[in-house]
Amino acid sequence: MVSSKLLESVQFLPGIGPLRAKLLAKLGVYRAVDLLFFFPRSYEEVPPLESSDAFSDNTRVSFIGTVQELDERVTQSGKHMLGCLVIADGGSAVRLVWFNQPFRKSDLRSGLRLVATGVLRSTGLHWEMTQPQITVIDGDESPAPQKPLPVYSLTEGLKQSATRNMMRLSVPALAGLVEEVLPEAVRERLDVPPVDIALRDIHLPHCLDDALRAQRRFKTQELLVLQLAIAMQRSQREQSAKSPRCEPTGKIHARILSRLRFTLTGDQQNAIADIGRDMAAEVPMNRLLQGDVGSGKTVVAQYAMLLCVAHGFQAALMAPTEVLARQHADTLERSLASSRVRVALLIGSMPRRQRQEIIDQLAAGEIDLVVGTQALLAEDVEFRSLGLVIVDEQHKFGVMQRAQLRTEFSQPHYLVLSATPIPRTIAMTVFGDLDVSTIRQKPPGRSAVHTYVASPPSLDSWWKFVDDQLKLGRQAYVIAPRVSAADGSEIASAEGIHQQLSGGPFSRRHVGLLHGRLTSEEKEAVLGDFARGDVEVLVATTVVEVGIDVPNATVMTILDANLLGLSQLHQLRGRISRGSHPGFVCAIASAGCDGTDNKRLQAFEKSDDGFELAEMDLQMRGPGDLLGTSQSGLPALRIANLVEDASLLELARDVAGEILEDDPSLSHPVLQKLLKQTRTRYGKAMQLSDVG
Repeated sequence: MVSSKLLESVQFLPGIGPLRAKLLAKLGVYRAVDLLFFFPRSYEEVPPLESSDAFSDNTRVSFIGTVQELDERVTQSGKHMLGCLVIADGGSAVRLVWFNQPFRKSDLRSGLRLVATGVLRSTGLHWEMTQPQITVIDGDESPAPQKPLPVYSLTEGLKQSATRNMMRLSVPALAGLVEEVLPEAVRERLDVPPVDIALRDIHLPHCLDDALRAQRRFKTQELLVLQLAIAMQRSQREQSAKSPRCEPTGKIHARILSRLRFTLTGDQQNAIADIGRDMAAEVPMNRLLQGDVGSGKTVVAQYAMLLCVAHGFQAALMAPTEVLARQHADTLERSLASSRVRVALLIGSMPRRQRQEIIDQLAAGEIDLVVGTQALLAEDVEFRSLGLVIVDEQHKFGVMQRAQLRTEFSQPHYLVLSATPIPRTIAMTVFGDLDVSTIRQKPPGRSAVHTYVASPPSLDSWWKFVDDQLKLGRQAYVIAPRVSAADGSEIASAEGIHQQLSGGPFSRRHVGLLHGRLTSEEKEAVLGDFARGDVEVLVATTVVEVGIDVPNATVMTILDANLLGLSQLHQLRGRISRGSHPGFVCAIASAGCDGTDNKRLQAFEKSDDGFELAEMDLQMRGPGDLLGTSQSGLPALRIANLVEDASLLELARDVAGEILEDDPSLSHPVLQKLLKQTRTRYGKAMQLSDVG
């Protein structure tokens, strides 16, 4: 039972009041319990005590000194200024200065001994320290060890000193009111302190080790609750749902492979074996197939669809764009032309009568494989016997969209595809409920892509190279990060570059334009023209990151490339050299590109391994919205960080597995509070996590 004191408004806590309560509300702090769990983002360590004979300019120091005299005045700008002359141990004079803190005068007097901490600067006559932290020393006692200072996220009008004071006045009384969620045995396994001690130490630590141990408590608890939710939801799905059994018998397996007409890599064979085992069971397959650009995921997906059809069930493939859906449908129709497998396309732009015919045939079971966009999710689309759903480029769809084809009447197997290699920590959280198959090897015969990084002055010579490639009959992409120019900005825009190239280097070429502000029909028309070769140069924003397969497109220019992440750059690179000709990518850095950006571009130039680049991207950019994780449907982590806390995530997963192995439903009385927190935090979101 939550203490009523914890649910009271923060304005009634000491040192807060209604004005500061309004400021705290901007930070999501409304109640006393919110203040307790408003954790510091970092800590400021207090430097060790120094004698004044070791002072140096513009350094942060702590020293012991004796107050000599005080002075105060109001500056011309109206600020109150309090000065305090202190003779430091070692004999040097230091003037301490505070602005707008008149209350300090009552705490200071001549002869008082104190410890001062702050940034020391030389005026030429004496040392000076502005807005220092001070601690009074009683008598001749040695000063207590200096405690680390918590650093909180703030809003305008709220200062660190005020926030620290709020915590100093409130945390000791409130921390003991919080219920302990983790049983003692679990705390021992995780090596974390009880919640009341952790709350005191995270806000009011005696030393940095105490603060870090308290952080570990709340990070590990947050990750444990997440891993419990993922594992419990998966268990629930496996126990309640039944899917059609589609066993890959020797005869069926051989017949499908003869249809694929490709020499499979070892990774593709392993992925097919994983899928075959999953689909042979009544438990719904819930598998993520991740592979680098051009690794052959579509071939594996086609195997899964034909395995489903071989057992008399229907399969659906959902793609994020109509052009990509058309490409998938054309590929399947060519591959299955001499078979009895019936393939159909269902997209939003098709005529109403044609669409209705497809819907009627799906309901009657007259279509075996259907490829479509979000049009497959329409309420009037029904399947006679849906056995498999494949979602291509899964991070382009929200969880709700991906789940709509799974109803109480139909529990198909699910296979989601990702051309964006997923770092391990992301896979264990956002995609934690999926089994993962990975394709690292690329099929033989894939042409090489040469990547270069250059600066704007190199563009003239690069455009000549691009034109030479066009003369050979190739096609080119030009990528700009913005649709249109912003006032005063030098960042390239698709509209501006299109105009520049059409009237300049490629004035004799057919230059197309593609960006997100075009209507769906306009986008499809431009992409169709490019796919047919009618457009030679396509100027676009990053909307082409996922979509079209134009084997004749072999050249790509990425302008202001330093504004994009590594994974996104790699995805863009994957659009070229999908045929037999070598490819060329030039990433143009913005003028004045800084060191971090240059490091990212250099990594892009040197490596074409999407898995390596995805891990580097996670390290450089943090989890953020990587891979569209904002669409995952999961609440954001409050204190844990998937980059910094990978080892804690591994531990939390292991401990969650141990808990559920002993008590799958968390029914033991000592686990009830942990179960309640898990349901409160993730109950709603985890109803859908089983589809990624």
